[in-house]
Amino acid sequence: MRRNNGTNFQNLNLYRTPNDFRGKSKFTVQFWWVIYALFFRTSPQVFYGWRRFLLRCFGSKIGKGVIIRPSVQITYPWKVSIGDYSWVGDDVVLYSLGEIQIGANSVISQRSYICTGTHDYTKSNFPIYSKKIVIDNGCWIATDVFVGPGITIKEGTVVGARSSVFKDLDSFSIYAGSPAKFIKKRTIE
Repeated sequence: MRRNNGTNFQNLNLYRTPNDFRGKSKFTVQFWWVIYALFFRTSPQVFYGWRRFLLRCFGSKIGKGVIIRPSVQITYPWKVSIGDYSWVGDDVVLYSLGEIQIGANSVISQRSYICTGTHDYTKSNFPIYSKKIVIDNGCWIATDVFVGPGITIKEGTVVGARSSVFKDLDSFSIYAGSPAKFIKKRTIE
């Protein structure tokens, strides 16, 4: 049986990152990674204002009272907006190849991965593309949740731990599983 070396399906030698895909110059991207490594990631846990300041300096729209832990990874901060009083937990990845919009009073718990980018596997040059993710006001994305490109999670929704979200989720609902499935409506006392 002859093995295929993959070049008939996927030839990464043909891959090219689209112009302006990053949204800023290569210099700005590298400068962000230096600032991130030296000043964001090493900042004391309680320096929430400092991290908000750094992100705003790079174009993020960060609301008041936002809590972002120093271990959060943000690819391109200029593509991220976070509403007032939201929390982003330890080791969360905001893979912001595209826009990420997080509403007010929302929680993105530890180790969650919010992923706006992917590749078109049907083309041999494996082109990269991004789709905006919206997590509306008052949502809770529990620990270790994956949210895929182009997803909208509507207001007041809870996504259970270790779930994977590949379809838009309705408001004031609880979802869990991989893929995330509707469990019940969310009620607030």
